[in-house]
Amino acid sequence: MEFKDNIPIYLQIKQYLYRQIITGKLQSGHKIPSVRELAVELTVNVNTVQRALQQMNAEGILFTKRGEGNFVTEDTALLEQTKAKLIKAELEKFVQSMNALGVSDDQISVILSNYLIGE
Repeated sequence: MEFKDNIPIYLQIKQYLYRQIITGKLQSGHKIPSVRELAVELTVNVNTVQRALQQMNAEGILFTKRGEGNFVTEDTALLEQTKAKLIKAELEKFVQSMNALGVSDDQISVILSNYLIGE
């Protein structure tokens, strides 16, 4: 994973894990890799991974079983809400980028529709 300089790494790790959960690579109710495994996989400090996981635990996306590790929540409503937030954030970035290129909201709608139907 390549990290962006302008966003704290722990936030990028959270986004990575959110995507893993939303796409089903990390399934509801299942154990996620350990802090150390994630640190090695992402080539970051263990403390950075721990900070991301602590926040995700506080948000309810993950829960900890003492002595077993962290697990993905089984709260499907919370997972759907998280997915909706991610989609909205991606759309906001897309629209801001298009607006910065001088593309109006109406033009974005037409361009996106044409793209999706394959033109």
